[in-house]
Amino acid sequence: MAAPDNLANFVKMNKAGIIASTIVGVTGVAIFATALLRVSAARIPYVEVPRDEYPVVGVDLSAHNGRVDFGRVAADGVDFVVLKATEGESFCDSEFARNYGAARMSGLKVGAYHFFRFDCEGERQARHFLSVVDSLDLDLPLAIDVEDNGNPEGISRRLVAARLEAMLNSLDSAGRKVMIYSNKRGISRYISGRFDDRPVWICSFTNPPLAGGQWTLWQHSHRSRVDGIKGDVDLNTFNGDSADWTRWLAAFAPAKAMACNK
Repeated sequence: MAAPDNLANFVKMNKAGIIASTIVGVTGVAIFATALLRVSAARIPYVEVPRDEYPVVGVDLSAHNGRVDFGRVAADGVDFVVLKATEGESFCDSEFARNYGAARMSGLKVGAYHFFRFDCEGERQARHFLSVVDSLDLDLPLAIDVEDNGNPEGISRRLVAARLEAMLNSLDSAGRKVMIYSNKRGISRYISGRFDDRPVWICSFTNPPLAGGQWTLWQHSHRSRVDGIKGDVDLNTFNGDSADWTRWLAAFAPAKAMACNK
């Protein structure tokens, strides 16, 4: 009778082992799936913003967004638009002039931005930017887009900062108010400790967007949909309510064209 008892115990032990292994395997799969979801979620370029806290909505556009119906954009609850104007020393966005005129006609608050090239002199970039926007009636400060993406590698942070400072100084001398756009990496590498007095327009997909830092505009989505714009569009918000927005525009908007040309 000993052999059957041993066989029964062996079977029981194996069943227990199989069950235990199955539980461990299922648990492992669940942990892996949860981690994968978290990683995937972190990479989704979108954050839902509470509109009762941040009621001011804006988009930023370039020629890549195609032809835009700004009347429909304004009717969809958008308050402001920042348009790409220039890049580097000579590039002009092909849709800027049309976008500017149509956006102003729609009643939107309008701003313009320049994509900062690491491999170009800052003063020349400032002159190019001003040559396109200086005669325009803009509502927001001029914006400089400073980021690694789209720029060549191998240029030192020190040189990038020096060229950016030269551009900022040139725009200051022209009487223009300026804000800096970047993501967290760009803020850390090129802005913090150097240009902390400038309004920051932060691209971030976490809430808060910039831990321990001050920000004015927050680009919180690359995948939003707005009536009048085909496909995905960047969505932005202002750090404050509607009254704060009005006060900020009054304090930080660029000098008007007539004042600049005196």
